[in-house]
Amino acid sequence: MATKFKLTEERLNQLKEELLYLQTVREKEVAELIKEARSFGDLSENSEYDEAKTEQGKLYSKIAELQNIIENAEIIDLSAVGDTITLGSKVTVAELGQEGTETYEIVGSQEADPLRGRISEDSPFGKALLGRRQGDEIEVDAPAGVIRFRIVDFSR
Repeated sequence: MATKFKLTEERLNQLKEELLYLQTVREKEVAELIKEARSFGDLSENSEYDEAKTEQGKLYSKIAELQNIIENAEIIDLSAVGDTITLGSKVTVAELGQEGTETYEIVGSQEADPLRGRISEDSPFGKALLGRRQGDEIEVDAPAGVIRFRIVDFSR
């Protein structure tokens, strides 16, 4: 049974565009590199040829990875209404004992980008938030120890 990748419609479209680029433009570029490297003569001592073939292997690996994600994508329903935090929710939290708040969006693992406030549902923090409500307090195991947060607000 294949793993499902939870994605927004927007992210799925980005992946499809990237796949199309790799299969058309980039594949032709790499084929041209191989063709050019072959023209240099003896392939057994041709580092340009080896590098081009390595690049081709990386390209085909990336194409296969994207195809797998796209084929097994599960679109996140951002319109679902409810009173608990779900995938796609934007959550504002306050660390207990600290001033200020931070806002995060809970996304599938393929869309996670902690530096932009997008945390994976599979992360300890994401797991702690799922199913919770405004006002709830959560504990998250972090490398520095347990950190406690209060959920200030959330929206979809």
